[in-house]
Amino acid sequence: MSDHYQVLGVDRSASQDEIKKAYRKLAREMHPDVNPDPKVQDRFKEITAAYEVLSDPDKRSSYDRGGDGYGGFGGGFGGFSDIMDAFFGGGGSPRGPRPRMRQGQDALIRVTIELHDACFGTTREIGVETAIICTKCGGDGCAAGTSPRTCDICKGRGEIQQVTRSFIGQVMTSRPCGTCQGFGTVIPSACSECAGDGRVRARRNLDVKIPAGVETGNRIQLSGQGEVGPGGGPAGDLYVEIIVSDHDQLVREGDDLHIAVSVPMTGAALGTSMTIQTLDGEIELEIKPGTQSGQIIPIRGKGMTKLRGGGRGELYAHINVEIPTKLSRKQEELLKEFASERGDTEKSNKVTSRKGDSDSDGGFFGKFRDAFRN
Repeated sequence: MSDHYQVLGVDRSASQDEIKKAYRKLAREMHPDVNPDPKVQDRFKEITAAYEVLSDPDKRSSYDRGGDGYGGFGGGFGGFSDIMDAFFGGGGSPRGPRPRMRQGQDALIRVTIELHDACFGTTREIGVETAIICTKCGGDGCAAGTSPRTCDICKGRGEIQQVTRSFIGQVMTSRPCGTCQGFGTVIPSACSECAGDGRVRARRNLDVKIPAGVETGNRIQLSGQGEVGPGGGPAGDLYVEIIVSDHDQLVREGDDLHIAVSVPMTGAALGTSMTIQTLDGEIELEIKPGTQSGQIIPIRGKGMTKLRGGGRGELYAHINVEIPTKLSRKQEELLKEFASERGDTEKSNKVTSRKGDSDSDGGFFGKFRDAFRN
């Protein structure tokens, strides 16, 4: 266990003001809001724990006598009251005042990105409003020149004990001290900036690196970027939840992408090439002669980047052969001649249309997208 005095860089005879100044100086240099390095964050937690003990006269006295600074010198029961707690509701929980300095809460923020950014990764600047350490008091909540004072009512224990009579005799019970709210200390003069809480609300900007291959629901953890705890305690974590917006042409299914391609009847029969949109830009898609409606053409390596393992999925082009809904007289004659040449019946030569079949009203793509959603 490290020496609290060495952690703060003060002598064992240092005054409360010297201890407070030393902590403030270190906190400003090592707080996660200033330096997010994980090693520095561990160091910040260490100086915070040291200050929690040395800033409290009773805890410091216990620590100087060889204790842990929290009123204990080892395991076992702490006397009759601890034994009674074990039998009558105490549950063996730790005794003593609760610390003013506590771990901060985690925070969650949602970020919407485009499908292209989800495929290739990006860096986004986000604005976060959270609790940060109060720079005026260094997190202890006290006005300049003051420090927490031992509670006169509970004498620093953080609880009030009461003896009552019952059918088994006298029973000792404990309840949190109403004067200090269980902290064991009171703040004689609160900091004017944070009103004694040790933290203030502030908005700050963070650069978040979003890896390639993320999808809706994925969360990115930023350690120590959440809310600073009461009393200037260590900050929680910030979670960035990703939401990937819909693409106007591409539909995602895992690591694969799908695109609807409408091909003219003549192009499907004779073969052609068409320009289609991918996340890498426009490419030429070859339509072989005799391509049928509903046929799927795979395009290797043009899908989503795989989040784990590297590589990319596939892009699948779903072919919809467009049947013309209106024919000129000459076109109709040519089609009849073509049908006659093939030996088709007159009945099969009639061209009919149905609302929504044409891609001009978005009917095919709408049904195509719904098929993957359902």
